[in-house]
Amino acid sequence: MRVTILGNNSALPAFGRHPTAQAVSVYGEVLLIDCGEGTQSQMQRFGLRWRSMHHIFISHLHGDHYFGLPGLINSMSLLGRTAPLHLYAPAELKPILDAILNVAETILTYPFYFHALPEGTALLVDDPSFSVTCFPVNHRIQCHGFLVERKTRGRKLLPDKCREYEIPAAAYENLKQGEDYTGPDGTVIKNELVTEDGPSVKKYAYCADTLFTDSYLSVIQGADTVYHECTYLDADREKATKRFHSTAVQAAELAKMANAKQLLLGHFSSKYKDLDAFQEEASAIFPNTFVSVEGTAYEV
Repeated sequence: MRVTILGNNSALPAFGRHPTAQAVSVYGEVLLIDCGEGTQSQMQRFGLRWRSMHHIFISHLHGDHYFGLPGLINSMSLLGRTAPLHLYAPAELKPILDAILNVAETILTYPFYFHALPEGTALLVDDPSFSVTCFPVNHRIQCHGFLVERKTRGRKLLPDKCREYEIPAAAYENLKQGEDYTGPDGTVIKNELVTEDGPSVKKYAYCADTLFTDSYLSVIQGADTVYHECTYLDADREKATKRFHSTAVQAAELAKMANAKQLLLGHFSSKYKDLDAFQEEASAIFPNTFVSVEGTAYEV
């Protein structure tokens, strides 16, 4: 499970940084979180294929988080997409997209499903391999963060060992669930002889534009990786509060409170060209901090 940063700037493109977008890869499935201007170009640049993407999540309706969406939706149709696409976003986005498509008399080549985000915390996707939960944050308009959880697939089979013990394929699913194998003659093959630990459960928390708050701490508690906006350095804490944003120090404080393992910083104000100070301020509180870099895939 990894997250690839496609855009980590706030408001507008600056200093080679793009508006917010990121792709979370889980067992080969790509989940797109936010879709700022230029997202589809960034996907092409960094080798992320939309054919592996079936779910898009939009945190809120400030343009730097969704202005790239109409173009991406249209491009996938022009390129002949047939697989369904599910969009989870504030309800007000649907008439905007409908108007853009209707005025051009666009008919999509694929089934397109719009799911309005609720006001509170809710399970949005419950797939056999992963789940996605939304949770409200505190911004100037309705805004949600997202928790992506990779589920375990059970034990991992060792094919050579299975063949060595002459275990039929029909028994493989039970082996993945941790069961021993009993042969026709009653011989018991212990599970640990033919399997090993599979992928563990992983939690990735995307904390979108928000004031510093612990209101969603229980949702992201114990996350392996937290991505938290830090639009400003701590010298501008008052400005951050007035604009419903957070600072690098506040992002680190929240990650520490959440007992997270790793913190990614993003959504930087265009007033900052050099981001080294963000690393310095946050890592003094939460050492395992990284200033996100576009095009970098971070292991969750």
